[in-house]
Order: sequence, then C-alpha cells, then structure tokens
Amino acid sequence: MKVSYNWIKQFINVPEALEEHTALLTSLGLEVEGVEKFESVKGGLEGIVVGYVESCEQHTNADKLKVTKVNIGTETVQIVCGAPNVAAGQKVPVATVGTTLYDDKGEAWKIKKGKIRGEESHGMICAEDELGLGSSHAGIMVLDKDLEIGTPLKEVVSIESDHVIEIGLTPNRSDAMSHMGVARDLRAGLAIHADPVEFITPSVSGFHVVNRSSRVDIEVENTDLVPRYCGVTISGISVKESPEWIKNRLKAIGIAPKNNVVDVTN
Repeated sequence: MKVSYNWIKQFINVPEALEEHTALLTSLGLEVEGVEKFESVKGGLEGIVVGYVESCEQHTNADKLKVTKVNIGTETVQIVCGAPNVAAGQKVPVATVGTTLYDDKGEAWKIKKGKIRGEESHGMICAEDELGLGSSHAGIMVLDKDLEIGTPLKEVVSIESDHVIEIGLTPNRSDAMSHMGVARDLRAGLAIHADPVEFITPSVSGFHVVNRSSRVDIEVENTDLVPRYCGVTISGISVKESPEWIKNRLKAIGIAPKNNVVDVTN
C-alpha cells in the first residue's frame, strides 16, 4: 500500500523526520518496504525564474525566430525564441543556463549557452509543456504582469514535493488501510516516546442538510449481514477538473486524476 507522507502529516502535525517515522511504523507492524520521492513537476522547477521581455526583434537570419532581451533579475540576457506569441513587455518563465528540463518521456536535458543562426542565446523562454505544467505547446507561457522579476517560478506555481511510503500491509491490519489509519498508528507510537500529538480530523462543520426530500430508497435483503446501510444524496454537482492539491495527492500514490467527482471518491 502506498501512502503519502504529506497526507499523513495533515492528520498529525509533526516536524519532518522521515527516517524516524518509517522506522517507527515498521516497529508497529506496518512494515515499510521502501520510500520514493515524488515531485508533481519533475525537477521541481529549479533554475526557472520570472523574466521580463525588454525587447523583441526579428532574427535577421530566420523568419520564424525572434531575438529577445530578457531581464531575469540578476542580469539582462539575450535569448533566441521561436514562439509565435513572444512580445516585448511580457513576464515569462525563463530556464536559465545550467537548468535541467525533462521531456515527455522523463528524459533529462540541460539548457546551455549557444548560438542559433548566428545569434547568441543564454537560456530559454518556456512553454507550459516544456516545464511539465501542462500539454500546450502553442506558445510560451505568459505570466501575471504583477510578478516580481527574478522570482523563482516554484514560488509562483503550485507544485508539491512529497515522499511516498510503501507499506507491506498484512490482512490483520485493516485498521491501517487508509492514510488516517496509518497516521493514527504513527501518533500512538510517537506518544510512547514523547508528549502526545494532537490528531487532526477533517472539519465537517461546513456540511449540512439543505433538502430532505431528495430520498433514495434502499432495501436490505439480509439485515444480519448488513445491520446498517448509510448514504447521502448530493445535488448541484458540476463535473470538472479537480484542484491541483487533490491531483497531487492522487498522483503521489499512483492514481491518475480524472475529474472532481471521481477524484474525491478515490
């Protein structure tokens, strides 16, 4: 079973101590078989900064290329760009020289200083698919004009770094077949060696019944096997894309996000 370390820490507010906590889980009967690092964006956007396009001129030796001057906070650099939508006055994501990017197969490649049709290029103005932030390659990303020049893009875009813990769960430990169950066990183990840690349950104060007429009739054929059956009717639902935090939680444990209804169920 895969569990997200970040998700566990939503239930118990403890400082980062991955090795200590995985060892404790194993001693409690939840044997940790491995730990993998997870990044919602491969590479964590290291080396990507907010740049400001000060000028944009036609390349003298290529019809489809532009020569730009881009302020990246520490200096202004020349970058040759082939995107059709690049223009002066834009705030854009810039992969600085030395930055490692990843293609759609996860293969790494490094940004280097070079010459393109005789013009020097010191970096790369990026499209969203080149950064792993989407699938569009129609043009470069144009960022909010209010962003500060030189700001690392990882401070602007919602990305997540996590550790995925693989637990070899035995059949007698059905109590730990959830993140809440694992967190409860870890909390109990921590309480043996230190002060008790508060267990933080999700708030349900915002949920209430607004319409008691939307009933669904259920017939239980064997009340000995099913002494109680509960359900709830939810109306006014719009099926759409889930927020990033939900998608990141699911991707960390190997579940592909689909839409808000499927993702919440998962």
